[in-house]
Amino acid sequence: MTYFGFLLRFLVLPILLLLVLTLRDERRYPPMKNFQNGRRVWGIIALHIGIALVYTTPWDNYLVASGVWTYHPELVWGVLIGYVPVEEYLFFILETLLVGLWWWFLARRLPEPTDFRPSKRGRWIAFGVIFVVWAISAFLLFGGEQSWTYLSIILFWALPAIFPQMLIGADILWHYRKLVGLGILVPGTYLSLMDIVALRASTWSISPLQTTGVLFFGILPLEEVVFFYTTNVLIIFGMTLMLSNLCRERFFAWRERGFRGFP
Repeated sequence: MTYFGFLLRFLVLPILLLLVLTLRDERRYPPMKNFQNGRRVWGIIALHIGIALVYTTPWDNYLVASGVWTYHPELVWGVLIGYVPVEEYLFFILETLLVGLWWWFLARRLPEPTDFRPSKRGRWIAFGVIFVVWAISAFLLFGGEQSWTYLSIILFWALPAIFPQMLIGADILWHYRKLVGLGILVPGTYLSLMDIVALRASTWSISPLQTTGVLFFGILPLEEVVFFYTTNVLIIFGMTLMLSNLCRERFFAWRERGFRGFP
């Protein structure tokens, strides 16, 4: 299977379905009361696509250059940007669009949780936990065995982007935990399972020397599952916080105080 064929089957088709549902929802459903609507949602999806391209490009180029992730040269167009085939950049765009539309689909349908309880302590605890995991990943990346390379570099790369999300709104994310949980679980699982198809077709390959050797279904490395879930965490956290009225109110209150007392 070519990389472009993979994108068409497993990302473009579900995106088209979600686009149809989104356009139908715009006519059937009233505006969401607890989140921003319409153009603002499209704008935040577009912003996440831009962030994904900028933030992921150097990381992914390093993976290919160091042999952690490789692609079949006969199954891509042959157009490279750096070390990475152009289809990989399309994947960044399409995954972000898919997850963003899925978030919107859920946000319209899930009931608003009640009794929001802001917690500055909770935000610091969440940040602390993520920071400790990041520190462990840094140790494993720079001082651990080669088999920890892929897992540690995923966490070392991704977790710093979650630091500000925890400090700004870990309590808000917990308030919307059903939305956040389903938003992450469904596309994370779907993309992990679709990865099995690509691995079996040799569309891309993962270095066995730079992974832990933990495999699902005999072929899917643990690291690939962590990658898909982590990228979905980044998107779903970002969509929820940037579009939540609770988070907007908090941000404007901080701004009025000159960000004294942040977070």
